[in-house]
Amino acid sequence: MAVPKKKTSKSRRDMRRSHHALKASSYGECPNCGELKRPHHVCGSCGYYDGREVATAANAAA
Repeated sequence: MAVPKKKTSKSRRDMRRSHHALKASSYGECPNCGELKRPHHVCGSCGYYDGREVATAANAAA
């Protein structure tokens, strides 16, 4: 069984965990209706993606 030879200091432990924070989600404005939407996703309010309608507005939110 692997057992550490020396205690890991709080500084070293926290430096290792410095990349574990959650990133904020990115949002962009829909060019069709102006609502915020995730990049590379269908707009939830108007159903448009890449300049054309791919879903109805009722189905896009679901």
